[in-house]
Amino acid sequence: MHSTTKSSSSATNTSSLDDEALRKADKFKLVVLGESSVGKTSLVIRLDKNCFFQYQESTIGAAFSTQFITVGDRVIKFEVWDTAGQERYKSLAPMYYRGSECAIVVYDITNMESFHRAKYWVKELQRQSQTNMVIALAGNKVDLQEDKRQVDYSFAQSYAEDNGLIFMETSAKENINVREVFETLARKMPLRERDNDDHVNGEGDENEQDENYYGGTSHSGGANGLTVRHSSRDRKQQQLSKPGLSSSSRTTCCGGGSTTK
Repeated sequence: MHSTTKSSSSATNTSSLDDEALRKADKFKLVVLGESSVGKTSLVIRLDKNCFFQYQESTIGAAFSTQFITVGDRVIKFEVWDTAGQERYKSLAPMYYRGSECAIVVYDITNMESFHRAKYWVKELQRQSQTNMVIALAGNKVDLQEDKRQVDYSFAQSYAEDNGLIFMETSAKENINVREVFETLARKMPLRERDNDDHVNGEGDENEQDENYYGGTSHSGGANGLTVRHSSRDRKQQQLSKPGLSSSSRTTCCGGGSTTK
């Protein structure tokens, strides 16, 4: 029988990362794909704010956030594009996964059709990618496995192995393997070449405001030396003006207001 790991998450008002460490972070574009209602946004919110909304509105187009993850002596900055799963937004997906170096493809273990759709997205990513994209396959809603499971663990694991994917079953609701998916991706990211200023891509982040796209400040630390820090760039307003990008109001967890899925 396979095992699951309940993520260790503890929100704190202080960060273990200084500005210099953030400035030197290796930056990677990460896209989150999958059928509607499989829990893509719930996974991001669980990592971001360590909470879970039972009911959420669907994402319109995509939502953007950044996640800073420390693994060992490296700081990885994931620029996360959480995409909509509805069929009417399918044509917009290439705009968000183009140029991505890594991806999380999510399916619902209680919905076989969502697994077939996940296989479609994996194929698309592998076809479109001009580099060796690192892809994680996440079977979400493992908390429901006893009475509602449709996708067998070994079946999905075999598919992932055959296609060179990271594979984990997760639960955004019960906080199982959420942090571990992002950490495993971070560990597989290649080293970046640095210029004479020891900085990647020529973009300094020292003036970033420490605010995530769900509102407020949030820093969290977990097991295995993993640290996450969240922020939104000053250029977020430019990104919100892109076609199909959700600009719906989001508030901090457990504080009311609207969120998107």
